[in-house]
Amino acid sequence: MDSKVLVLDFGSQYNQLIVRRIRQLGVFAELRRSDLSLQEIRDYEPTGIIISGGPASVYDENSPKACEGLFDLNIPILGICYGMQLMTHVLGGEIKASNEREYGKAILNIRLKDSPLCDGIDLDGSQVWMSHGDSVTRIPVGFETVGSTSSTPFAMVQNLKKQCYGLQFHPEVKHSILGIDILHHFIFDICKAQPTWEMKSYLETSLQKIREQVGTSDKVILGLSGGVDSSVMALLLDRAIGDRLTCIFIDNGLLRLNEGDEVEQAFKDHYHLNLIRINAEEIFLRNLAGITDPELKRKTIGKTFIDVFENAVSSQNDVKWLAQGTIYPDVIESTSTHGASVTIKSHHNVGGLPENMTLKILEPLRELFKDEVRTLGAELSLPHSLLWRHPFPGPGLAVRVLGEVTRERCDILRKADRIYLDEIKAAGIYDQIGQAFAVLLPVQSVGVMGDGRTYESVLALRAVTTEDFMTADWYDFDRDLMAKISNRIIGEVRGVNRVVYDVTSKPPGTIEWE
Repeated sequence: MDSKVLVLDFGSQYNQLIVRRIRQLGVFAELRRSDLSLQEIRDYEPTGIIISGGPASVYDENSPKACEGLFDLNIPILGICYGMQLMTHVLGGEIKASNEREYGKAILNIRLKDSPLCDGIDLDGSQVWMSHGDSVTRIPVGFETVGSTSSTPFAMVQNLKKQCYGLQFHPEVKHSILGIDILHHFIFDICKAQPTWEMKSYLETSLQKIREQVGTSDKVILGLSGGVDSSVMALLLDRAIGDRLTCIFIDNGLLRLNEGDEVEQAFKDHYHLNLIRINAEEIFLRNLAGITDPELKRKTIGKTFIDVFENAVSSQNDVKWLAQGTIYPDVIESTSTHGASVTIKSHHNVGGLPENMTLKILEPLRELFKDEVRTLGAELSLPHSLLWRHPFPGPGLAVRVLGEVTRERCDILRKADRIYLDEIKAAGIYDQIGQAFAVLLPVQSVGVMGDGRTYESVLALRAVTTEDFMTADWYDFDRDLMAKISNRIIGEVRGVNRVVYDVTSKPPGTIEWE
């Protein structure tokens, strides 16, 4: 049986990152809700268990609890932050509740250098990342202190007999400099996991699963956008079932310059897929007329897409399956693994299908993170230009044209955005940037062009570097390149007379403006 790690979700903002870090080590990991029963955990047959962090206090009346008997399973368990506090509380230690949080960098002092968590790595004096309110004040009987910081006496603890380990800091974030090494020790030295999670074998398994699920005669419909997820899925399904796949590409008029033609050329002319292109710009722009609220824009686009897509599907005969580009973060964000979370923006991949749609759902990428989708795409020989293109939001330019969305404003943004991306590519820095795009603001400013006074739109440029899109920092452009981009946009795009650059990190900002 392949090794697999079960991550119990207690609400941490870093939960997905824990799973990704373990998979990057070559071991399959999965995030599941915190209230799994003991039998459900046994049935999962995990090689190891990680209890995540979370915002609650173990003393809160409604705080999430572990199932009874979890710490007696004789399976290695690592508690992170709240997970360590929960382990301490259940096993008889003490926690001090606090109204203040310790957030940020701390320096680790190792007291027990032969601990299996740090054997062979020099953790003493290394930087770790704290994010907690309550603190452990007394560890349970049978536990010993592995490491501490100046303000946290029990930063790392262990009970070798119970195979229980605890970290008050977050090893999964890059700010914990040797955190990945700690996870490596837990996964391989303590859990004895085998690195069997690799994409070549996953591809063969996926092809087999798709063929078994769809059968030998059923037809599949795929909504193709030209983004990384749908492109990889199109090639995966084409390899699995061939011409029983039909791709429907809805050109909503909110795409980048010439993007509709490029998608059609790539998948219809080059890959020879069954592709139906529907030009629906008019209906999308008509439905968006007068709308300025970002959330209402998304919902309007979503509803319009469903209407257009459903009409297209109804014209296809004998179709039994609808393939969706759902990936693992979509599954996590769109289902309740632990409890209620704040809605930052409506999701556009999972859910939202008409209740009367009778097609069965096929989601061949739902186990994969974005970086894993790209790795799968490489196995399928998807070209670099498609595989590493920057993310593009489902609602398209509608959430980059701030204010009302019109054809004229979209055209202005399209031209400016193309200049911006062309110059980034020409400078050889496109792959260094996680996402770059232009935003047309509902603001006009005074300018001077030639001998005349202008009063035209302001355009904002955004470019970020990021490992996982959960956090991001703004890209530090060369001054001369930024000047060239600005001069070209103002000189070549009628309707823009001022260019500004967004230097906001995430958090506190989001990557997209809407």
